[in-house]
Amino acid sequence: MFYSLDGIDGSGKTTQIRLLCDWLRERGHEVVVCRDPGSTRLGEEARNLLLERDDLGISRRAEMLLYMAARAQLVDEVIAPALAAGKVVVSDRFLLANVVYQGHAGGLDVPSLWQVGQVATGGLEPDLTFVLDIDDTHAAARLHRPLDRMERQGDQFRAALRAGYLAEAARRPDRIAFVDASRSIEEVQAELRAITELRGGEGESGRGGEH
Repeated sequence: MFYSLDGIDGSGKTTQIRLLCDWLRERGHEVVVCRDPGSTRLGEEARNLLLERDDLGISRRAEMLLYMAARAQLVDEVIAPALAAGKVVVSDRFLLANVVYQGHAGGLDVPSLWQVGQVATGGLEPDLTFVLDIDDTHAAARLHRPLDRMERQGDQFRAALRAGYLAEAARRPDRIAFVDASRSIEEVQAELRAITELRGGEGESGRGGEH
């Protein structure tokens, strides 16, 4: 099984991923955790360019393609081999983030992003994506650290991100589960586990459908 967790920055992904993976391991699964972009040498270099280098003047299309390249390497080097070995993969973001950040909020054509994403991933997509939903004001208040390049794009951009996640979840309810992340850590985790038991099940990883 292949799961991803997504949502605007400040939604609590890091904590919820750790707890979900602990629970999956307790249930006897071998779990591989990764982050997108990242988790490969190429991916970490791309991550640094995308999130830390304000001096480069990266255009939206270039930004999108850098994310796609990092994701292609992540699939080939980490995710596909892990799934082939029967492991559970949990990714901190995946293609949906690209669609929302560079498409819905960034102004690029959303259907085109899904199409490019299918090429970059070889048609591989999560069996289930959890979107941790929280209002943008509350999310911003949780970010008690220096903001990265994407996080510094302002309140209007953050609001557009949330709207994009809502739109994609409404369009693909079979693949995307919305979870209210404004509650306590324990309540959010309980819902993630319940959804995983109800909708996750066992079986082969998802191959891309129509977008």
